Amino acid sequence: MFLTTFASMQYREVLYSNYHSTQSGRASGTDAVSLFEREKRQFNREIIPLLKDISKNAAIFDMGCGSGSMLKALQENGFTNAGGMDISPEQVKVAAKMGAKNVVLGDALAHVASQNQTWDVLLGMDIIEHFTKNELVALLQNIQKSLKPGGIAFFRTPNLDAPVATVFANGDFTHENYMNASSAQQVCLACGFKNVTVNPGIMFIENSLKEFIRKICWFLVKSQFKLYLFSTARSSKNVILGPNMVIVAKN
Repeated sequence: MFLTTFASMQYREVLYSNYHSTQSGRASGTDAVSLFEREKRQFNREIIPLLKDISKNAAIFDMGCGSGSMLKALQENGFTNAGGMDISPEQVKVAAKMGAKNVVLGDALAHVASQNQTWDVLLGMDIIEHFTKNELVALLQNIQKSLKPGGIAFFRTPNLDAPVATVFANGDFTHENYMNASSAQQVCLACGFKNVTVNPGIMFIENSLKEFIRKICWFLVKSQFKLYLFSTARSSKNVILGPNMVIVAKN
């Protein structure tokens, strides 16, 4: 009886029920308000500029919206028709506390599967790595179907080509798959998207002196790895070395 019960327990039910306190909040080393504001500033640097050609009243869905920091950034930038869903009750409570609007509790995977040409934009920030390969293919096909003609999906996900990629990819027990720029384009194109580009995620330290030093260090690190690729007769042209990448998949 014990073995049957134990075997049937799904790890997602355990880990997502208190995801903020055991992972996102714990890993940040800061309080919920500071983490929320830091995430929002990062989205303002990294994602909001990619939406410069998107109408302010576009239908936007933030899949697995977490604490709602992406939605809050959207709302503060004038996007009036944005909403999100997360499977973690704790995350949804944090979103409500932080003033992010239109955040609901639910299974975003099932919700997306039920939609047809609903949204102009779908956002998946740090979410697609949480699905198995079979789940991800089904999800991407459903996302492609859920977007209006000309709609765009934006995904931020760990980049397997990054030096010491395991620090980012394996830092969360709930991660299931990892990609680089090439495999990200491959799977999105195979799932029906017509145009797919992959951008490096933005790295930034808010302390100006540390940011200056970081840029110098990053130049040296990139140069070393590009030299390695050259020495192995591989081009670095389509290789992203930063820890995160942002996938832009257009219908």
